[in-house]
Amino acid sequence: MEPVRFDAVIGVAARGAVLVPVPFDPDTVWGRKPRHHVAGTVGGIRVRGVVEAAGGGFGFTLGPAWLRDCGVQAGATVSVELVAEGPQRADLAEDVAAALDAHPAAGAFFDALAQFYRKAYLRWIDATRRRPEQRPVRIAAMIELLAAGHKERPPTS
Repeated sequence: MEPVRFDAVIGVAARGAVLVPVPFDPDTVWGRKPRHHVAGTVGGIRVRGVVEAAGGGFGFTLGPAWLRDCGVQAGATVSVELVAEGPQRADLAEDVAAALDAHPAAGAFFDALAQFYRKAYLRWIDATRRRPEQRPVRIAAMIELLAAGHKERPPTS
């Protein structure tokens, strides 16, 4: 996935944080999701964040610790480069994508998860290579867990 590049004027946010406005609808660029986990750079410094609705548009916040270490202040114009984190729907195996498409609530919850949780589910499913008959069983279990709002599967004993 290609990074999205733009310039932004840093705004003020609550508790000493700043808001980096995003000048586009992330649902249009990265697909419809409740939250968009992103990685990239702000003013040449690495960031990770969540793009959400903010002040009539979209944006993500950077906390005081990040600000202290980078020297960026509210009101500054910075160059921003963002890319959606982790596996996206287009990157998924056909059977997993079909299962998520067939269960919209589970699919929406999966899409909103941070990449750590999405990758963990996918690794668990891919770990069935020696026992391929287990793959559909694990996909069904993943759908059930996601539909119930579980970020991660319970540990197996």
